[in-house]
Amino acid sequence: MSAMEQTRRQLLGTLAAAGAATLVDPGEVLARLAANVPCTASAPAGELLGTLPLFRDRAQVQAFGVKYGGAGLDARMVTDLSILEPGKLITPNDLAYIRTEIPAAAAAHTGPWTIAASGLLAKDGTLNLDAIARQSKAMGPHLFECSGNANPSNFGLMSVAEWEGIPLTGIVSALKPTKDATGVLVSGFDHIGQVSQRSIVGASWVFPLATLDKLGAFLAVRMNGAPVPADHGKPVRLVVPGWYGCTWIKWVNEIRLVGPDEAATTQMVEFANRTHQAEPFKLAKDYTPADIQTAATPVRIEKRRTAAGIEYRIVGIVWGGTKAVDRLAIRIQAPGPKPQAFSEVTGEFTPFAVCPTPRTHATWNLWEYRWQPTAPGTYDIALKVADPSMPQRRLETGYYMRQVKVEEV
Repeated sequence: MSAMEQTRRQLLGTLAAAGAATLVDPGEVLARLAANVPCTASAPAGELLGTLPLFRDRAQVQAFGVKYGGAGLDARMVTDLSILEPGKLITPNDLAYIRTEIPAAAAAHTGPWTIAASGLLAKDGTLNLDAIARQSKAMGPHLFECSGNANPSNFGLMSVAEWEGIPLTGIVSALKPTKDATGVLVSGFDHIGQVSQRSIVGASWVFPLATLDKLGAFLAVRMNGAPVPADHGKPVRLVVPGWYGCTWIKWVNEIRLVGPDEAATTQMVEFANRTHQAEPFKLAKDYTPADIQTAATPVRIEKRRTAAGIEYRIVGIVWGGTKAVDRLAIRIQAPGPKPQAFSEVTGEFTPFAVCPTPRTHATWNLWEYRWQPTAPGTYDIALKVADPSMPQRRLETGYYMRQVKVEEV
């Protein structure tokens, strides 16, 4: 019996002995279990016999690396997460997900790219991109995810890239905001000449000045060592580390300093629900950060032959949040009648270590879990962060839950 299993049984025995008269927080128990899970080298994986597809609720499977859905605002392209491996966690530019392709007006632009600067600042003006790009520096790898990343066949509206750019704080400071300025509005070209069946025309977001330095947003001019590609904002896009992609404004052409009475933009209103706002507020200042809280999902199920028999190796990713996560917990729901809602699902979560221990939360990190099912059938796989104090709203609702069908054990 492993040390983790011994600890689990001891704590469960403690809970049983406590009886109904004692209230014990299951989250605290899980956290104590997780704290005892060591990060050790995995046993040999065995012979790879094949992989099993992940799915849920007959979700449509989209081809990877191919645009679909239409043109302009309706164009989409998904990234294949199942091929992620250690040392290969950066998404090549031609495979990075696309939520909106370059509009004709931006594609047709010639000459120097300029960004209009206006609003509550010392003097309206124009920023020449070539001039400010001289201040560009390496900003490291960052994950970007569409807030509408809801297709459980792959959750492929998500990628990681290395970026180079100019910190937004420096640009704003040089514009000399007035004392009445409380936010900065960043707009992009996408509203010009666009027609869409599924999206509201217009792309802009308002960011509070008070938190701009901590936010770490920057204007990106290079992606994975090359100029930002056309569909990713050429020649300049906003990068907002840790926030959903709807805030990463592409084809930036305007920066405006605004006050506390600035109305919410059409982009903010459209994505209010998907960025977990309480409601689509009228004023921009009432919006909470469109941050990506800690999340995790399987990306690949490997069927392997080991000395102990057939074993399934679940490979997944963990991302988001404000710090790296080195402990997760998994629940693999056995075949049988399923509850109507995720919140009604019962069953234990088993904690495990993310190895090797992640060094950053700015990107995704790989994890694995070895599993030997006891019977054939379709299994639900759900994750949670073992530390209950960490915000994980999408995991708590089963958003990234996936299913796998096992034919033999």
